[in-house]
Amino acid sequence: MKHIGIIGAGAAGLSAAFDLIKAGYQVTLYEAEERVGGLAAGFKDESWEWELEKFYHHWFESDHDLLGLAEEMGVREKIFFPRPKTSYWIDGKIYRSEISLSALQLPLSPIGKFRLGLFGAYLKFSRNWQGFERSTAHQWLLKRMGPEVYQKLWEPLLVGKFGKAYQEVNMAWFWARVHSRTLRLGTYVGGFQAFLDELATQIVGKGGQLHLKTRVESITRLENGKLEIATADGTRQQLDAVLSTSSPRLLRKLVPQISGTYAEQLDNLRSIGAVVVILALKHQLLEDGTYWLNLPTTFPFLALVEHTNYLEHEHYGGDHLVYCGDYVAPDHEYFQLSEDDLTQRYIAALPTFNPKFSPDWIRRRWVFRAPYAQPLPTVNHSQNIPAIRTPVDGVYWASMSQVYPWDRGTNYAVEIGRRAAQHIMEDLQ
Repeated sequence: MKHIGIIGAGAAGLSAAFDLIKAGYQVTLYEAEERVGGLAAGFKDESWEWELEKFYHHWFESDHDLLGLAEEMGVREKIFFPRPKTSYWIDGKIYRSEISLSALQLPLSPIGKFRLGLFGAYLKFSRNWQGFERSTAHQWLLKRMGPEVYQKLWEPLLVGKFGKAYQEVNMAWFWARVHSRTLRLGTYVGGFQAFLDELATQIVGKGGQLHLKTRVESITRLENGKLEIATADGTRQQLDAVLSTSSPRLLRKLVPQISGTYAEQLDNLRSIGAVVVILALKHQLLEDGTYWLNLPTTFPFLALVEHTNYLEHEHYGGDHLVYCGDYVAPDHEYFQLSEDDLTQRYIAALPTFNPKFSPDWIRRRWVFRAPYAQPLPTVNHSQNIPAIRTPVDGVYWASMSQVYPWDRGTNYAVEIGRRAAQHIMEDLQ
């Protein structure tokens, strides 16, 4: 029986393990954190019934890879799709952000609304993403939708998402967000963590090994043709193949013998970090029922997400849960500020949305930060993506940096994890 090692027990690593175990391979998963889940992991306050994601997540009705896996697991009925209200904050008011009839209420001129509808529909139904990657989102949107629409809707989102690099992001990335997404947003009974825990339980139940709080330090090819994983606690394990679901920087550290074009591709990949402050409030903040509020760059964060305007607050002990989320460069000051200082900077903006808000509404707060959270795809990015098979025989890599043109997310983590497992099985056979 061939033995496969998988570094990272997020959605990609767990999905790969699920398929490899099913095909009869021996699998060992190594996860540095104390729980499975990766960027989709959750946490639970003692008063809550359900887990809450550390970084806001939801699925779409078009997420066929995720839904297919859930079907195979026998848990598809636990996924449900409410339709929450998503909005823009424009000139001090909230407007629905859906590309639907609600767009008629946006503070745009008639020609602006026409161009938004026309080119929004074009993006929704076009399938040629390769053509879009030859231009930047900045250039394409400004030219087609015009300065009014671009400056009010899209430029603030691009700047908020990618900072100073916003004019470098290619249009295929933007196309994918419009083309594949649905108005209904899905989750799992009990939260994403419950789904990922169930996936891990099924893997272990079929014979897989899962080592939590186990950090891998190196991957070395031995003279006998095996690969050896060394962990921080001094353990060494010989394996027939290894799949890493890490960041490109960590892969370079784990496998320093990677060289040539592949190494250059890894080194040239760029990404943005994520910073989130979560507040458990005693009262509802966005009283109009908005779940997701996109903000202009005048605010200290990009998105205000009131989770309990999407799911019932009874699942969370009656707390009204609000995310203040931002994407920033890994060297941004938000990664250096203390949790208290960052929280104070964020909550100073909240009375703008509800004048009744005061700090004594806050029952508890949490801060989560991840330096590798959002790939930055530039013009003709498809030519820059490293393959799943690395130059080191038996070593594979599957990450959010490779799901392009699609945006990072659980569905595409499942897809690339299962695709990597297929490559491993083909090569070992």
